[in-house]
Amino acid sequence: MTASTDPAVTLLRDLVAIDSVNPMLSPGARGEAEVARRIAGELESIGLRVEMTEAAPGRPNVVGVLEGRAPGRSLMFCGHSDTVGVSGMPRPFAPEIRDGRLYGRGAQDMKGGVAAMIGAVRRLVETGGLDCGRVIVAAVVDEEHVSIGADALVARWRADAAVVTEPTGLDVAVAHKGFQWIALETRGRAAHGSRPLDGRDAILRMGRVLARLESLDRRLQQSPSHHLLGTASLHASLIEGGHELSSYPARASLRYERRTLPGEPGDIARVEADAILADLKGEDPEFEADATFVFGRDAYEIDPGSQLPALLLDAAKAAGCRAAIAGMTFWTDAAILAAAGIPSVLFGPGGAGLHSIEEYVIVDDVCRCRDALVNLARRWC
Repeated sequence: MTASTDPAVTLLRDLVAIDSVNPMLSPGARGEAEVARRIAGELESIGLRVEMTEAAPGRPNVVGVLEGRAPGRSLMFCGHSDTVGVSGMPRPFAPEIRDGRLYGRGAQDMKGGVAAMIGAVRRLVETGGLDCGRVIVAAVVDEEHVSIGADALVARWRADAAVVTEPTGLDVAVAHKGFQWIALETRGRAAHGSRPLDGRDAILRMGRVLARLESLDRRLQQSPSHHLLGTASLHASLIEGGHELSSYPARASLRYERRTLPGEPGDIARVEADAILADLKGEDPEFEADATFVFGRDAYEIDPGSQLPALLLDAAKAAGCRAAIAGMTFWTDAAILAAAGIPSVLFGPGGAGLHSIEEYVIVDDVCRCRDALVNLARRWC
């Protein structure tokens, strides 16, 4: 059997061929319902007990359970079924293998990991099942937006440990960054562009805010680094203001993102924004602005006493992976699982092009990931 005809790769082709763009990112997009049905059908064909539960109307999580023959520890494999949009991609849902890489939207982020974890339970069943314990396979919706799928999952399911099969290049990631979103508005006074004594320019006032945020970002990136994740940071994401050339703008709005490290407070971005605005108000009594916390998710780092990373590292090496302990700069659903009491790591195939117009996953990595998860399940459960 070649890698391209492996059942896990066949499933991956099918998953990539299904449009599962997140409708919260691309209004009118199809969402996860069709790909969820394909995943549920695959799990049922393997012999698992399968449950589909809507996290929101038309957006179902899929959970499959493989029971062992005796009691033991439980292990969850978790991945998300949604993708980002496809603007600029000529053939996003036409999976193609070239030079050992499978191309298409979601191939790496993260249908490759989903195919690997389903392939792992197939391999477990085909090689005699589990002596003890249970393996839970979960495909959740909406990770690319606000993770309503993972929130719904942990409201119903628990496990003694979890592997989130996000793309890590077959490294074992034990930490990742968090994020916080801030909406900030500066206010001026509308007036004719020829009357400077009557007008106050909200956009120029926003410029003062941007200068302070740039200084804050510089300080963050010069601060001591996390040994796996580097430094915290921030960037201005969206900005708008004004309505015509010959008028003083009455309002300007900014949305920015603060990337956080494990241990930073869940409101650190709001605290920083309020401090900046208070300083600017102190310098200019006519300065008017406010900041609002929009949304955030905490950074994550597994308890150093957990045995899960070492077990997965050994399981990965036994499957032919050159695995190392690592951290990921992106946020993942592992933080939600961990907050619910499920110690979690990240482990998934390599590739490139996350959220870009050319995305691919390394086909052999999908198979190696699958084999490592099989090894881990037998050792953990």
